[in-house]
Amino acid sequence: MDHGTVGSAQSGRLLVEVREEGSSAVVTPAGELDHHTADLLREPLDDLLAKGFSRLVVDCTRLEFCDSTGLNVLLGTRLKAEAAGGGVHLAGMQPVVARVFEITGAEAVFTVHDSVASALADGAD
Repeated sequence: MDHGTVGSAQSGRLLVEVREEGSSAVVTPAGELDHHTADLLREPLDDLLAKGFSRLVVDCTRLEFCDSTGLNVLLGTRLKAEAAGGGVHLAGMQPVVARVFEITGAEAVFTVHDSVASALADGAD
């Protein structure tokens, strides 16, 4: 299994790392996901879908904040991934981020895991 970092993008408030894990891709945003930084997450997610990765795991353990723009990036990516026969799995959400998903009802449309390991294991059928 390839555990290497495939790429990363960064601004002052958000760093996004991407790595391939078998047939899944793990995307780790670290920092604040908002109107000003959303494209830093949208672009690598779109690139992964274009490369044929339809199962995306978003490691939220280092995500400190997510506003409605960030939520919309994830929702849009979920629709594209599902259209390609896959999905977006969220892992390790911090309470402040989980609350945004709970308040908006978005948690009901994502598969949420306690950890990246459990998200990857779930897709290893």
